[in-house]
Amino acid sequence: MCAERKRISLDYSKVMKHIKKEDLDRIAADVARVRAMMQSKNCPGSEYLGWLDLPSRTTKEELHEIMETAFVAIGNSDAFLVVGIGGSYLGARAVLSAMLPAYYNEMALISGRQIPRIYYTGCDLSPQAMHDLLELINNRRVTINIISKSGSTTEPALAFRILRDHFIRKLGKEEAKRRVIATTDKARGSLKRLAEREGYRTFAIPDDVGGRFSVLTPVGLLPIAVGGVDINELLQGARDMAACCSEPDMMKNPAVLYAAIRNLLLQKGRSIEILAGFEPSLHFFGEWWKQLFGESEGKNGKGIYPDYLDFSTDLHSMGQWIQEGVRSVFETFLVVEEPRADVKVPADEQNSDNLNYLSDKSLSWINLRAYEGVSAAHLEGDVPSTALRIPKLDAYHVGQLIYFFEYAVAVSGYLLGVNPFDQPGVESYKKNMFALLGKPGFEAQGEALQKLIAGGSQYIA
Repeated sequence: MCAERKRISLDYSKVMKHIKKEDLDRIAADVARVRAMMQSKNCPGSEYLGWLDLPSRTTKEELHEIMETAFVAIGNSDAFLVVGIGGSYLGARAVLSAMLPAYYNEMALISGRQIPRIYYTGCDLSPQAMHDLLELINNRRVTINIISKSGSTTEPALAFRILRDHFIRKLGKEEAKRRVIATTDKARGSLKRLAEREGYRTFAIPDDVGGRFSVLTPVGLLPIAVGGVDINELLQGARDMAACCSEPDMMKNPAVLYAAIRNLLLQKGRSIEILAGFEPSLHFFGEWWKQLFGESEGKNGKGIYPDYLDFSTDLHSMGQWIQEGVRSVFETFLVVEEPRADVKVPADEQNSDNLNYLSDKSLSWINLRAYEGVSAAHLEGDVPSTALRIPKLDAYHVGQLIYFFEYAVAVSGYLLGVNPFDQPGVESYKKNMFALLGKPGFEAQGEALQKLIAGGSQYIA
């Protein structure tokens, strides 16, 4: 079922000390039941299963429209602002950070092509961050991509209001309008109404795809295309991984096997998963993964707590805890087999740092030895781990990785007994914030919260 081109693979050799073959045999029936539910769309949240066939149902015409819009934005812009929160920006940032040079916003040309500097806003409420962004872009040609299904999510809506006002005053209303692209609901919501009134260029978010699964919709594809990434290859990788995920044998299906293993480890008391990458460029992929798994599984008193660490950097801060702390953790390593570039260690005649034993060795070789040393040490410290081996960080394999985790979290969530596609807990903080901000309709809740806050002031030291 898997495509002939190289694909990511799952090495689970270092969990077999904790999981027996009979454990895998036992969970296989549950996995088959879950996958049958997903296939027939007879499961909680089935109205949000559109991501399942999204890579194959995206048309050439839709991709052409996205790439054409990206081409115009590249030509017209020194800066491209992605305004969104959660899934509205994390997917695009994950892909661009994984694939572009580490300092891409400082480079005039990338692979011989010019792209605008790409900035992300609307993902916090920091006055300092917004002030600094306005200062930074004040004299640049800017395109704004506001991404919100409803248009009323506080963080991106506020950021967009401030940016819109800034550019209307600076450029005039008509020119400011031409510099906005709205990615929103196809038929309803405040942003859709605003876009129709102002005549913004728009892209639609599919009704059957939730925010954290939206990276392969225009939500992610437009900013990714502006960054010069081949979105056709990205989708091809996702399509090939989707074919791989249709494999009925759990032991030959890496995404399903990963979901099964993490649930078995949870049953054995491992309630924290650390995803660890050995490339700094994977940091925001880890942030995307944290939202995908945390928001999908953490409900009804259930869920594996997801965290992402950058190795070897975080080994100098968290390494001690992982090695010898509470045995509630397991790890998943992201191992890139072929880096886009490499550097060799030079010889030093004085050898003052005692590193000549590494002379003429490549950093990629050293980095791989670091992974092997860490995984062996943590295994000795009773930390089970799996490793996702990624042939290279190109569009095709990053597309595979996206679909791998999307499919895995759906299976994993259903195995846990939760709906992976809702997020009722997120609404709690929003309602409290609305009440404290004085939003009409939340007056009674606001009064109750003010009393609660005042009642706790006696405990402030």
